[in-house]
Amino acid sequence: MTCPPILLSGFADESANEKLAIQQYTAFAAIGLKYYSIRFVDAGDGIKNVMALSEKEINHLVNLQADYGLKVSSIGSPIGKVKLLDQEDGTQNKFIPFDQYLANDVQTACDRAEAFGCKLLRGFSFYHPKGTAPEDHLDQVCDQLTAIAEACDARGLTFGLEVEANLVGQSGDLLAKIASQVNHPAMVTIFDGANIVMQGFTPDQVYRQYLAMKPSLGWLHIKDYSDPALTGRVEHVDEESASHFVPADRGDSAHEAILRDLRDFMPTLNQRMTARGVDGVFMDLEPHLKGGGQFGGFSGPDGMGVAVRALCRVLDYVDLPYQLRTFDDLK
Repeated sequence: MTCPPILLSGFADESANEKLAIQQYTAFAAIGLKYYSIRFVDAGDGIKNVMALSEKEINHLVNLQADYGLKVSSIGSPIGKVKLLDQEDGTQNKFIPFDQYLANDVQTACDRAEAFGCKLLRGFSFYHPKGTAPEDHLDQVCDQLTAIAEACDARGLTFGLEVEANLVGQSGDLLAKIASQVNHPAMVTIFDGANIVMQGFTPDQVYRQYLAMKPSLGWLHIKDYSDPALTGRVEHVDEESASHFVPADRGDSAHEAILRDLRDFMPTLNQRMTARGVDGVFMDLEPHLKGGGQFGGFSGPDGMGVAVRALCRVLDYVDLPYQLRTFDDLK
């Protein structure tokens, strides 16, 4: 069976020194990307998260991205990056009552997806109280994520649950359990190798967690991590101090083995996503090559170029097809 090509995308704000929309779009068009995930952007009235954009700013961005031949692959929302419980735990994470959160924040994220003409929302699995076991909170998280999936499904959208440290779904195994319990076609999982490695997992363990996620996988975030000082499991990651991100061809995220396996899985995964109205299977570059934090990261236009070329080298090596702009795409 022919392997469908990967659709390359990325968090465009990582490529822009001042987060200006024209900087983001120019960098992505020059690198050869046709898609981007929108997160932070200056559309003329200061840097804002996509959730805070005005209607005027959204219309400006929709028109501007068309001039650069770009489409939004996903809304890089922070949905799910709030406290699960209203408990003081020494963190700065916010708590918002879930009914209010579902009615306001989740609907705003859905509004953004519709406005930008995309089908995917990136989100997270809520912060359990620091010092408690994430497994102890699975039932509440699954109830809340089921409600989010249903809200997205009602709008023809799909919610992607990203694996990330310090959240209930901090490992591939936990995300697999959540996805199995929620069991909703409008919720898929997002693999991110660096988010697993930075918790002290080995490449073999990262690969095994990718395999656990395959039954629920929707798309992948591509960033990598390598810290020689990591010698075991890290229970709580200081996200603001993370500084060991590297391109996808030189870290500990087992990208070669994962993408080799993905090549054979692509027909199934592509069918899964196109059935949801998505253009195909995205690999979303979020490289953090010049630093990362709790709600974003930065690579610069040069770093984003390095990250794209590194990923393409791995894709070429494992014979997994992808698409970049060609002469025929020029206007």
